[in-house]
Amino acid sequence: MTVDDVLREVKKKIREKIPPDIDITEIEFEGPLLVIYTKHPYKFAENESIIRQLAKTLQKRITVRPDPTVLTDSKVAEKKIKEIVPPEAEITNLYFQPDVGEVIIEAVKPGMVIGKKGALLTEIKKEINWTPRVVRTPPIQSKTVRDIRTYLRTVSEERKNILRAIGRRLHRGLSENEKFVRITALGGFREVGRSCALLHTQDSKILVDVGIDVSSTSNGSPYLHLPEVLPLESIDAVVITHAHLDHSGLVPLLYKYGYDGPTYCTPPTRDLMVLLQMDYLKVAVADARKTPYSSEHIRNMLKHCITLDYGDTTDIAPGVRLTFHNAGHILGSSVCHFHIGEGLYNVVFTGDIKYERTWLFNPAVNRFPRLEAVVMESTYGGRKDLQPSRREAVEKLKEIIDRTLKRKGKVLIPVFAVGRSQEVMIALENLMKNEQLPNVPVYLDGMIWEATAIHTAYPEYLNNHLRSLIFHKGENPLLSDIFERVDSYDARQDLLSNPDPCIVLATSGMINGGPVMEYLKAWSEDEKNTLIFVGYQAEGTLGRRIQKGWKEIPLTMAGKMVTIKIKMEVETCDGFSGHSDRGQLMSYISNMSPRPERVIFCHGEESKCLELASVVHRRFNLNTCAPMNMETIRLK
Repeated sequence: MTVDDVLREVKKKIREKIPPDIDITEIEFEGPLLVIYTKHPYKFAENESIIRQLAKTLQKRITVRPDPTVLTDSKVAEKKIKEIVPPEAEITNLYFQPDVGEVIIEAVKPGMVIGKKGALLTEIKKEINWTPRVVRTPPIQSKTVRDIRTYLRTVSEERKNILRAIGRRLHRGLSENEKFVRITALGGFREVGRSCALLHTQDSKILVDVGIDVSSTSNGSPYLHLPEVLPLESIDAVVITHAHLDHSGLVPLLYKYGYDGPTYCTPPTRDLMVLLQMDYLKVAVADARKTPYSSEHIRNMLKHCITLDYGDTTDIAPGVRLTFHNAGHILGSSVCHFHIGEGLYNVVFTGDIKYERTWLFNPAVNRFPRLEAVVMESTYGGRKDLQPSRREAVEKLKEIIDRTLKRKGKVLIPVFAVGRSQEVMIALENLMKNEQLPNVPVYLDGMIWEATAIHTAYPEYLNNHLRSLIFHKGENPLLSDIFERVDSYDARQDLLSNPDPCIVLATSGMINGGPVMEYLKAWSEDEKNTLIFVGYQAEGTLGRRIQKGWKEIPLTMAGKMVTIKIKMEVETCDGFSGHSDRGQLMSYISNMSPRPERVIFCHGEESKCLELASVVHRRFNLNTCAPMNMETIRLK
């Protein structure tokens, strides 16, 4: 059966179910959605059960969009929205998205835009025919979020054509070939960095993560040249677990070399991924390194991005459905559940997980409707990899900082812009608010401010406590007055020469580039100062060398080789990691429902992958393995 046959059958069933007074102008697949265009969108709004019944009958995700001919001109629509919505709602922005017939209404008080039982939204819909979507105004405006929305608006027609091409390919139907499920390890197996795996069935090829090892000078890319992967046009979908570069850094490269399919991720992952990729290019150019792709390829990736919220289940390839769940690692990070065939096989890729409630997130999800296999990280899977609790970590951080400030020193904390920064910020805000630390300025340098702004744009992805603070009490610890942004070269130079004690959070987290290098160079030879590691330091990085006790460090800065002496105090404050420790990884499997038949370990140094595979096999009597890169495992 061809996609046209499928569509013909679908159209027939839809027209049979929809009342004749509702004018349907077009029915088309757009990405994973079946889209019904109508001249009477408000009639669907008044009778929502029609779509629910259709979705159940057709087993597809259905959305109704207004026919472009009935959409009110955006300038007129804007005026009408502001007439309907009371001024007390404080509308800050309106984003019209012609490709989906939606208008995003950004307001300080979203409830006042919605109205009692959604009355105002219904009125807006009837007046302008655009579908209104209300979001809370973020307290810090993110340039990245604004630029992404603006860009997607400018390419709305092109994006619609892209989604239609993806939809047709996705709904091409299943073959009668022998059924199988295989996973090929392409990167990040028995190592940390360049995470990438191929999930392969008789009808579909899906890449899960396409990362880069930023600490490597020779083999930083996954094995994308293997015959199973090529040609790239044969890949049906790319699924990204989270935005860190070791999981998302090479996605634009695929579009450079011919891939033109979808990239699935959560909305925060899309925004953070673009932020980190653009910064990666910027840092590479500053260090006179060759870049694997350009900003044009990032924009191409963005045009092909399809975002899904936690809990949404959607078809992403023939015979494959995807559901994202919270992974607890960073904003928008996902545990990816793949349902293959009609009950044939279910496999979960955890990505990076934190199985503990943190300052920012709820614990990683480990309960699924069905499950046979898990592909799981093992960063801290070694026998001695037991992390202190968040409470113990904060206590140690407090002691180190207090000691440094008492001797009039400066505290330098290298952090990843996304995740660790915000965790440490909330911990510091809490310590100073409760007067457990002196109230000194906390400077944020690098992308931390912009990454924090993106966090404020997606409060629904934070943990229950933070959401309650933000929505019900109007408090957000990330917006405390103690934080000061270092937003220019001059501001950084002033801070470097300022003799007063302070705390600086600067990127990058493994000291392999970024503004942290400037602070290290300026402050490393003063014994009063302290360097605190709060995140994982990969083998081969500058951070790992300093952590091991190196006292002389050769650095390449702006193309010149310099050697700096490390006389400042060096401390490691474990417990802030976004990764689960050995105990949490074991608990994650122990409490998993249903119990998987096999567990495949990756994203850890070789010894840790092997050790964790061995102990999980012994303790839980599960089939386990830790494959090497380029190995293929048949699951079914």
